[in-house]
Amino acid sequence: MAPAVLSPAPPSAPHPISADSKATQCPFVTEKTESGGPVLDPNWTVDTSAAVLSDDPKQIYAEYEYMREHCPVAWTSAHGGYWILTKYEDIKACAGDGVTFISSVCAIVPSDPRGIRRPPLKFDGAAHTPYRKALDRTLNPRRLARLEPALRGHAKRELAPLLEAGQGDICQRFGARFSAAVESEWLGLDEEAGRLLAETVGPFVQSWRGGEWEFVLRASQAFYKVAEGVMEDRRTNPRDPEEDPASSLLLERDSEGKELDPYHLIGAIRQALIVAMVAPSILMGAIVEHLAADKALQNQLRSDPSLIPAAIEEFVRLYTPYRGFARTATHEVTISGTVVPPETPITMTYAAANRDGRQFPDPETFMLGRENITSHLGFGRGRHRCAGVNLARMMLRDWSIVEEGREFAKLPEVGLIGCKVRFVV
Repeated sequence: MAPAVLSPAPPSAPHPISADSKATQCPFVTEKTESGGPVLDPNWTVDTSAAVLSDDPKQIYAEYEYMREHCPVAWTSAHGGYWILTKYEDIKACAGDGVTFISSVCAIVPSDPRGIRRPPLKFDGAAHTPYRKALDRTLNPRRLARLEPALRGHAKRELAPLLEAGQGDICQRFGARFSAAVESEWLGLDEEAGRLLAETVGPFVQSWRGGEWEFVLRASQAFYKVAEGVMEDRRTNPRDPEEDPASSLLLERDSEGKELDPYHLIGAIRQALIVAMVAPSILMGAIVEHLAADKALQNQLRSDPSLIPAAIEEFVRLYTPYRGFARTATHEVTISGTVVPPETPITMTYAAANRDGRQFPDPETFMLGRENITSHLGFGRGRHRCAGVNLARMMLRDWSIVEEGREFAKLPEVGLIGCKVRFVV
């Protein structure tokens, strides 16, 4: 497979962002002819496309498929303007090149209107290293093995009310509470802080998606208060740095050997408070919906639990919960023949990459045991790859459910955020 073209553009290359840019005029398949050929809509633009406006995963994935073939590097003026990459090789190359493509300018679309930069996500290079090192230290295999019995206990406890009732919302009732319990265990939060997470993160994320910034600010201030309390406690009562993220952060030094900035230390804990609160619930909803429709796979995984890890990887590929994270180029580059100027957001749509048929044959089909499943980008790639990837894998285990009602996530996520179910014994 030929590698993606990511190279400096010639100085004479025209600036591609304009009202009549070809990047904004890619036609879309509105239906297919009997022969399977496309029927093109000449009025279609990226700005009005499902890839930008829709919350329905089916519409979004269909649009990604066509864009991948006909306009794999597309510009939209939505959310202040950003590029959309849809080819696996382009996205993989962009995510893996932390020198050319940085996250400190814009790490997600839509971006925080307050312009707040919290490590490690919005830090690059040497500034990023100590924060990521500190978090990685607390997510090593030994620590996770010690956490697993507690996490299983939380899963059983949070699932019990749904089982007793015979139904419930696996995303909002189970997923949110279970994720809060996992975060509390990992970060060493007290009961009050854990309850705040369980009750506030869902409305916070929904308000973010809907642009209700007044509530976002209030909730964020509450999360900062928790983070400040954690850091204050660990300064006077440090814990094992392999067990406790805040203590691990206090152990680190910057590139000049100085203590890390207290403001950014609090920001790192604030970031960590909700980092694992969104994606797991979306994935749980997708897994539940899929298994509800595929009884044979349900039975196969029940009869042979050793297949569950491979199934989880394929679920992550097929139902990647984030449409993608963003980067900006440090200089003008050419991606798949399109000139991209510096300092303009580029969304690496992991959800599109993981359904690229060039990388994953028959990409819309769940295929247990794909030979190249480890190449999926569901957890990202490169310097900013998901730090909690192994913790996430530990969380995603063991249900059997029939789906009844659904609610979809808005940008920047994609997938189910509400999945009402009934349990069949």
